[in-house]
Amino acid sequence: MKDVYITRISKFLPNAPVGNDEMESILGQINGKPSRAKRVVLRNNGIKERYYAINSQGEITHTNAELTKEAITKLFDDSFTQNNMELLCCGTSSPDQLLPSHAVMVHGLLANKNLEVNSASGICCAGMSSLKFGFLSVKSENSNNAVCTGSERSSTRMMASMFNEEAESLSSLEDQPIIAFKKEFLRWMLSDGAGAMLLENKKNETGLSLKIDWMEAYSFAYELETCMYSGGEKQEDGSIKPWTEYSSKQWLEDSIFSVKQDVKILEEHVISKGVESLEMVFEKYSKDPSDIDYFLPHISSNYFAEKLKTGIKEKGLKIPESSWFTNLSSVGNVGSASIYLMLEELVHSGRLKKGDKILLSVPESGRFSYAYAHLTVC
Repeated sequence: MKDVYITRISKFLPNAPVGNDEMESILGQINGKPSRAKRVVLRNNGIKERYYAINSQGEITHTNAELTKEAITKLFDDSFTQNNMELLCCGTSSPDQLLPSHAVMVHGLLANKNLEVNSASGICCAGMSSLKFGFLSVKSENSNNAVCTGSERSSTRMMASMFNEEAESLSSLEDQPIIAFKKEFLRWMLSDGAGAMLLENKKNETGLSLKIDWMEAYSFAYELETCMYSGGEKQEDGSIKPWTEYSSKQWLEDSIFSVKQDVKILEEHVISKGVESLEMVFEKYSKDPSDIDYFLPHISSNYFAEKLKTGIKEKGLKIPESSWFTNLSSVGNVGSASIYLMLEELVHSGRLKKGDKILLSVPESGRFSYAYAHLTVC
């Protein structure tokens, strides 16, 4: 089987960075009142800037497919054009429509040639699932190259207008209506953007490449209930009642399509299962944690960073603290694109040297899934 290398990596972040004080002027105020949760959430997550596919006038500037296309286009030059692509893999948790799939919409915008496409759904792990499909295709010689992406356009789901019907409904029931924290929490967490990687069966002739040594993923859905969801409502028994079983009136009044997170379950399991899966992957590949030069953990909030470090230490996994690399504070939580954006920044930082070992770690709180990739700089 072929070795697989990441030979190019790119990103696209829309418009100007948005500071904490500017967020509500762009997303809007629910029920015309400042958020009560915003200050608490921002204090804990440590995010200083993020990007929205919405300009300062409140106009939507990009679809998710357009964000993805812009990132992909940056991979091309005279030596590798869009017509050299053999496989396109796109992962996202926020496609522009239910059907058709995200990847075919991106392919339509590229308008290059007939090729195989694959869409990976899910939440944060969707970007890693996209990468793994491309990795396995090139490794098995099904294709000579693959373009893999992770992208999100979450901002339009976070706009106040998406909650107006529910706020008005609550107003008729109580004097001071408050949108449930499980819904508002994520308004101050999520960001927009896209990342893209070119995978090939040979490394770059000049410059550095990243060899993908292995990829692994785990799901704990068999034992844990849903934590993060959209397009449904959680029931008392932990099951999810899907949007197809609600009336169109309820879609609006209950903000059925808003992104929600059960913060109690998140707090209870996201770190413990992350450390458990990390221990499993080190054991499977007989990997010495102290051998890692760069550890890139996708964390949704700095609130979990110290908890993760503590959990890792308690398990005796000696990942050097000096190896940690993240850009959460400057780009925000971009879901499935976050790991692409972190790796892109590291690659272009000039810090990497041949022989460096990189571990990518991506958790997903949907129903607690975790994905990993081990890379060697060559």
